[in-house]
Amino acid sequence: MSIPQSGGGPIERPEQLAEYLASGCKPKSEWRMGTEHEKFGYIKDTLAPLPYDGPVSVRAMLEGLRDAFGWAEVREGGHLIGLQKAGANVSLEPGGQLELSGAILNDLHETRAELDSHLAEVKVIGDRIGAGFFGMGAAPVWTHDQMHMMPKGRYRLMTPYMGRVGGMGTSMMYRTCTVQVNLDFASEADMVKKLRVALALQPVATALFATSPFFEGKPNGHRSWRSRIWRDLDAARTGMLPWAFEDGMGFERYADYALDVPMYFVYRDGRYINALGQSFRDFLNGELPALPGQVPTLSDWADHLTTCFPEARVKKYMEMRGADAGPADHTVALSAFWVGLMYDQGALDAAWDIVKGWDAATREGLRVAASERALAGEAGGVRLGDLAARVLDLSAAGLKARAVLDAGGRDEVHHLDVLRDRVARGASRADDLLAAYHGDWGGDLSRVYASESY
Repeated sequence: MSIPQSGGGPIERPEQLAEYLASGCKPKSEWRMGTEHEKFGYIKDTLAPLPYDGPVSVRAMLEGLRDAFGWAEVREGGHLIGLQKAGANVSLEPGGQLELSGAILNDLHETRAELDSHLAEVKVIGDRIGAGFFGMGAAPVWTHDQMHMMPKGRYRLMTPYMGRVGGMGTSMMYRTCTVQVNLDFASEADMVKKLRVALALQPVATALFATSPFFEGKPNGHRSWRSRIWRDLDAARTGMLPWAFEDGMGFERYADYALDVPMYFVYRDGRYINALGQSFRDFLNGELPALPGQVPTLSDWADHLTTCFPEARVKKYMEMRGADAGPADHTVALSAFWVGLMYDQGALDAAWDIVKGWDAATREGLRVAASERALAGEAGGVRLGDLAARVLDLSAAGLKARAVLDAGGRDEVHHLDVLRDRVARGASRADDLLAAYHGDWGGDLSRVYASESY
């Protein structure tokens, strides 16, 4: 979940909404990347989720990172709820999931170094306080009643509302983890093509990175339960955006979509003001019930954009949102997968050629199939395993064309190795976990913590 945004002053013209999105356009020479990844924390002695307070807790982790590694505090209402350093942020998801929103970086080698540094810091403090951390798309054992709400005003507002508008909203908030990569676009046309390819191929990412075959202590019948949760959350703000493939798609059309997403809040003077279910269109007209007579700022618009949750999201950059959290090599591989496809024109054009003939039913069918069967899924005559192989070849070619070398002379392509292995075996991480559960683990799901911990 995002921290309060800084967008700008009062909105005086409706056109400013689309202009805000368009202001993110950058020439290719300035394209960068940012990776966000979440992880579950647990008490090593009991395998229970970390509470906010106490000697083994989220707060103790944040304090440890602050004191040992020079992170600066972020507080809300007197509570330590995040950290900042060198363009990166450590923040908290509703159930205490620890998220690193990485700095804006030049290449995948820097992404790997940032990840390794962060996980090393987390392990140092975790070992000191008796906490462990692991990456999976959904909490494999814990029930909702076991989870602790983090002390953030946004979450106090959202929790009851999410319980009313979809069957799995609170499961998403408290018991899922994801990894996503944020990428740039050059123009409106470039944004449109990238968004369409991103939406159409999110099921491939879901299949490749599926790591959530367990929920509440048993297999759940899916490879990505996180993806299943997102299909029953809040239809007004989630999904595959079929209208994005229609004529007239652009920044203005996306702004129109976001305007129709019901509001959660307005952030004023360090407080979250309840605007649940209210209309940003009314806000533009000074008719918001929560703040009668007031009009929004661009910072309010930036905040509101963070409450839209489609499979790929547009802000001043684009977010790829379809993957489960998982092992460290998966985190970098997700960034590599999308950078290779999106930052080379030949790869992007070829990817669009693959997906441009699909209808909305095929795209949605692949989304469901990826959740259920990962690489073995199929919809509309498209087999996800075969599609993943084709798309990985395009991504590798795109990374090869970038020709960005590390200190040892390697380009970025090797960051895809874990995915190539998955496609060759036809097995996601979820399939490997299920094999262990039914095999060596003998149905003892407590063994997942040691298996998946960083």
